[in-house]
Amino acid sequence: MSYLLTGIAASSGVAIAKAFVHEEPDFTIKQKEANNAEAEKKRLDEALAISRDELTAIKEKAFSELGEDKAEIFSAHLLVLSDPELVDAVKSKVAEESVTAEFALNEVANMFISMFENMDNEYMKERAADIRDVSRRVLGHLMGIEVVSLAAITEPTVIIAHDLTPSDTAQLNPAVIKGFATDIGGRTSHSAIMSRSLEIPAVVGTKEATKQVKNGVIVIVDGIDGQVVVDPTDDELKTYEEKQAMYAKQKEEWAKLVNEKTLTKDGAHVELAANIGTPKDLDGVIANGAEGIGLYRTEFLYMGRNELPSEEEQFEAYKEVVERMENKPVVIRTLDIGGDKELPYLDLPEELNPFLGFRAIRLCLEQQDLFRVQLRALLRASAYGNLKIMFPMIATLEELRSAKQLLSEEKDKLLAEGVKVAEEMEVGIMVEIPSTAVAAPQFAKEVDFFSIGTNDLIQYTMAADRMNERVSYLYQPYHPAVLRLIDMVIKAAHAEGKWTGMCGEMAGDEIAIPLLLGLGLDEFSMSATSILPARSQLTHLSREELADFAQQALMEDTSEAVEQLVTKHYSIG
Repeated sequence: MSYLLTGIAASSGVAIAKAFVHEEPDFTIKQKEANNAEAEKKRLDEALAISRDELTAIKEKAFSELGEDKAEIFSAHLLVLSDPELVDAVKSKVAEESVTAEFALNEVANMFISMFENMDNEYMKERAADIRDVSRRVLGHLMGIEVVSLAAITEPTVIIAHDLTPSDTAQLNPAVIKGFATDIGGRTSHSAIMSRSLEIPAVVGTKEATKQVKNGVIVIVDGIDGQVVVDPTDDELKTYEEKQAMYAKQKEEWAKLVNEKTLTKDGAHVELAANIGTPKDLDGVIANGAEGIGLYRTEFLYMGRNELPSEEEQFEAYKEVVERMENKPVVIRTLDIGGDKELPYLDLPEELNPFLGFRAIRLCLEQQDLFRVQLRALLRASAYGNLKIMFPMIATLEELRSAKQLLSEEKDKLLAEGVKVAEEMEVGIMVEIPSTAVAAPQFAKEVDFFSIGTNDLIQYTMAADRMNERVSYLYQPYHPAVLRLIDMVIKAAHAEGKWTGMCGEMAGDEIAIPLLLGLGLDEFSMSATSILPARSQLTHLSREELADFAQQALMEDTSEAVEQLVTKHYSIG
């Protein structure tokens, strides 16, 4: 009898194959106390050395099979292995508390994992996953536990696991691993990101896949609708085989749009751009036909290191992106760090409510030396392409004016030094604070563009931390209140002849796209893998026809009503 599991569609496609249940090793630590601290430290060093050799080999395999950007995940893992904050803390615990190396490592690693997981920042969550993955590897060697290698699988298989670490996913051979399903995870987890890179269908967050699936049973992973069918009937197999064939055909159609402009059914052009974190993301951006970069998150340059990046280092990173985009627009967001996103070398104070605290533009305006270095690097890079600067977390006109004044001062200094900068460069702000959306008519007079950061705008509007599971039901992108704020921002920009983009997850959401098009959004910025499906969807939509429809959606009472309105009219889902 078949059984249906539902989860989060992490990577599109349909996989049908026998299941392999990837068991979690038992890392229960039975011995806590130890008498010889030096011997324990030596055991730790040996386990670290073995792990380092293994990760180096995995990194080389990932580089040859997946490319440089995915191999960089294991560079991060190698950094964790040698991170003095982690390793020294473990050794200190061994010496001061007379405990075993594995007990100390487990305690220290869990402390860091908990700290990073509670931050509202995807990069820091990935750091938590890195530490968990690396510490498990080292624990395995300390405890003599052999972890099963997924690379040894040689027949068509669907992996079922509680979670898949980056090391696990790097070992997956797409020729035989047809898909996977996990108990936990989301669309931004490492396993989800890697599955999209490998183009392996995946469903994450099923909660109970490992409890419901047995080794060897046939499993269907529907990465389109976020479903897993266990032990399907003949009729279900036939249905999903047809769906699999249709999706393959759909991908062929999407691929034809790579070099096309994004035109709606009524001939309106909207810009489809990509969100990136580092220059290494550009290969995927270009391969998927992005018309620009709508969000370059510069904080990645500042993270995972012990000191601030130099002006020269930042200049080279920005220059590489604008040059490779060949005069297509590149919107670079200034440093969005602080509060919930810690940089150890800045020694920022802990805050009771970091989401609303000392961060982003607030930090930069106070620590001007740090900010001016970044502004100089951006101005220098502007001479090499179509660079636009965006300030995050702007709450008041005074903040905007102060940031623009610093930018103007640094531009004057560079010109006086004989350094070339772009004659004209657009300067905009992220709209992620509800009061800024309400005051958009005033801001629109003093910026060149808006980019709506819906991830924060939604949680601030609904007063609901999207990382808190107990109130996650309030994270509602389609809520009429959120849509009305978006409408206000777009109208304010257009009244001044300015443009509005969106760089939150909502921009690539197939339900949101008809609404945003109807509201007049000019630029949609999303993950690179969402671009071609979004372009295809937009070719079937008419901006003119959707204008009244979007206004109708604003008048609905609930998020559910808006979603039903869209799905009813546009056969989505």
